[in-house]
This record gives sequence, C-alpha cells and structure tokens, in this order.
Amino acid sequence: MILNASGCLDPLVAPDVARRLDAVVTKTVTPLPREGNAPVRIAETDSGLLNSIGLANPGIDRFLADVLPPLLELGPPVWVSVGGFSAADYARSCTRLDATAAAVVELNLSCPNVAAPEDEAAAIVAAARAETDKPLYAKLSPALPDIAAVAGAAAEAGADGLSLVNTIRGLALDPATLRPRLATGTGGLSGPALRPVALAAVHACFRATGLPIVGMGGVETGRHALELIAAGASAVALGTVLFADPGAPDRVRAELAEEAALHGFGTPAAARGASHERVAAAVNGPRAERERLRLKL
Repeated sequence: MILNASGCLDPLVAPDVARRLDAVVTKTVTPLPREGNAPVRIAETDSGLLNSIGLANPGIDRFLADVLPPLLELGPPVWVSVGGFSAADYARSCTRLDATAAAVVELNLSCPNVAAPEDEAAAIVAAARAETDKPLYAKLSPALPDIAAVAGAAAEAGADGLSLVNTIRGLALDPATLRPRLATGTGGLSGPALRPVALAAVHACFRATGLPIVGMGGVETGRHALELIAAGASAVALGTVLFADPGAPDRVRAELAEEAALHGFGTPAAARGASHERVAAAVNGPRAERERLRLKL
C-alpha cells in the first residue's frame, strides 16, 4: 500500500495524484485553527527539504465542514492526521472524527516545529482510544532516545499501528549572510538524508511491537520502498518526492513490484520483515556458530 506522508500533498489541489494513492493522508488538524509559523517556511538543502510550517490548518470544525467531504469524494480511503498540545486536544479531535467516514486517525506525536508531546505518547494514545473505535496510528519522531520503547508504550495504550518517521530537526544557513534560511531557525528535514534513519526506526519498532507500520523518509524509488518493507513496514508513504515527481505513486508501485520479484518474493508484502530473518540467520547460522567457537564465546 502506498500513501502520501502528511503535509506533503494537498489532495484537493492535486486530485489526480491523490487518486493514484491507496490512501490519502491529510495535513495535521488541531482543535483550533493555526496560522503556523512566519515565512520563510521552506528551504531546499543538498540532502533534502527543510520545512517549518508549524501545523497551519483551519481547525477541526472547518476541516469537518469544508475539507473532509470533498476529500472523501476523491475515492481513496482518507487518513486524518490530528495534532495538539495535550492528550485532551487529541481526544477532542477523535471524538469529532468518530462519526465520520475517515478510515484511520493518525496521531501526530512528533512535529519538530511545535512543542511536541512525545513524552506523553501513551497518555495521548489512551485518551484517543477512549474516544474512537477507528484504527489509530501513532506517528513518532526519529529523535526519540528509544523509539522502540515509545512504540511499545503506544501499542500497550491502544495504538493499532505506527507511522515512522516524521522529519528530524535540521538547520540551513544562507550562503551570503550565514544566517538561518528559515524564519524559525531550524526546521524538519525530509528527503534522502532521512532514509537510513527511517529504516533504523522501522526495524527497531517492528521487532518491539509487530504492529502494522507505515514506513516513510526519503522514499524515491521502488528499491527504497522494498527496503522499508524488509525492515518491517506494511505500507510505504511518499513525501518530498511528490513535490518533484507527481507521477511517483505509479512509478514507485511498479518499481516495487519489480524489485520484489528480483529478490524472489511473489508480492512486495511477502518481503515484510525479511531483514529480520537475515539478521536471525546471521546471528544463529552455521557461520556464526563457527565464529563463536573460534572466539570461545
């Protein structure tokens, strides 16, 4: 399954791109409207894209009235990303969404451009779970000291899946002035530099929880998607690549099928967790046993 990463596609502005996805993820919605951060809010770098949007959104009331209905008419299932600054904020939005046709609620616990409540992840998931029967996916930050432990806590609190990962904090300086290019100084880095970070997070959280995982971070090709699946992802989200290549959903889907076949998998889904099997083989196989005997371990 191929989705867009939250904030990387406006489905109503680019409906043809949205219809090529298996599910559409909205920008993060908060209980009250937010203007977001002051410009400049986006800066390109050699290793990816920095953004400091600051969760600009119309608020849950206008979202439900003006945004969600036309999104649902596009065709693909709609995942609604919700954010806030307390467990009560998330619970409030989930209460409002529970009676809608939204397919999934993604809990954005990890925006680097606002005060993020990662240390309250379990409480936020539990509060959201009490307000909705819809599937809940917890979106976590790669900057967490122990992302697998937070993922485990989210799972115990009622999360049905994980979205891994959000952007990581970065800084870009203007070459002429040597001052920050973003008005807020730092912003969230997405794109190629995030790819190994995302792989590590998916690998660790799959081992820790076994939950369904949407892997994201620098995916540009089918090979990148297959690697996330091998690390434990059950779906893949496209982010920065959509700005440069609106045809990426179809292209990556085709490349993913080819890559999976080249590696001997009947379907891309059959490759899920393959890297863990190889890790186990490397640790427990004959060669490893000979090495242990040689070292008398």
